[in-house]
Amino acid sequence: MKPYSLVAMAALTFSALAEEPKPLAQLQDDFLSWKFGLFLHFNIATFNNEEWANGYEDPATFAPDKLDCGQWADAARAAGMTYAVLTVKHTGGWCLWDSLVTAHDATAFINYKKGKGDIVREFVDAFRARGMKVGFYYCMPGNYSGKYGNTLPEGKPDLHGLPPEAAGDYTGFIEKQFTELLTLYGPIDLLWIDQWGNGYTGKDWLQIKAHAKKLQPNCLVLANNAHTFKQTDLFGFELPVYKGKRVDELVAADNEIATEVCDKLGPGWFWNEKRDEARLLSADEAAARLKVCNARRANYLLDVGPDKHGLLPEASVQRLKEIGKRLSSAE
Repeated sequence: MKPYSLVAMAALTFSALAEEPKPLAQLQDDFLSWKFGLFLHFNIATFNNEEWANGYEDPATFAPDKLDCGQWADAARAAGMTYAVLTVKHTGGWCLWDSLVTAHDATAFINYKKGKGDIVREFVDAFRARGMKVGFYYCMPGNYSGKYGNTLPEGKPDLHGLPPEAAGDYTGFIEKQFTELLTLYGPIDLLWIDQWGNGYTGKDWLQIKAHAKKLQPNCLVLANNAHTFKQTDLFGFELPVYKGKRVDELVAADNEIATEVCDKLGPGWFWNEKRDEARLLSADEAAARLKVCNARRANYLLDVGPDKHGLLPEASVQRLKEIGKRLSSAE
């Protein structure tokens, strides 16, 4: 376990960005001007053919040999996207940055830059360099073991989606990690929270949300599938969860609420070598969903999972280009 320094964490807290808070309505209008974004599910699950990792994966399996966040950003721009959201921590608890409060992080990925990589930094730098907005996805605790491709090792405790060091104080641990994410990487445009109402920290959600807003008051906080402004700054719909529903059935034609609909280009959120990567959402259908969203005060966030090399698969890159062409021809 890493030595944890209260002094170091306090220094991070006091180095929070000094920014004048904007009215929520202005932030929401700004958000709606982004229109189309790239969702990036990439973590230890990518290398273990899982959707939900459980935290007991071998970190040495995380071994992208060509990781290029610039390729991600260029593909997003070709599609007409203006923002991106990266899964900085998913159900396995593995963190894509060097966290002060856990060793369950990028330092354990010995086969990526010998444990000295910071994929969160690479991500924000690449997308900002291309004039794009950046957001972080963070998954709250839950019961993820033994589901969607993972097997909990016999005799091992369920980590509930957080690193082992979080045991005993999930809320405090999450707040410390939010402090890192919202002080080390400059202005973050969107904090995208999954499973916010879980049975472990759901009772503390408003406290956790307030902590994030204190650190960066102009960072929008989206609580996935939440539909009251007490819980979230933006209404959200995870389209695949609403099985069989169309976008126009979720977002009303007369909607006045700043909303985001997230969706996936391929058959899963994470890349998986066992699935058919050719089964992608058509360019026509993606463009149509985007058009409905934007006409109803909603953004469209489309997931494309980087592969085990750390690149967006070529078929996905080509499909994003096709989407971009559809949008250009419609203007």
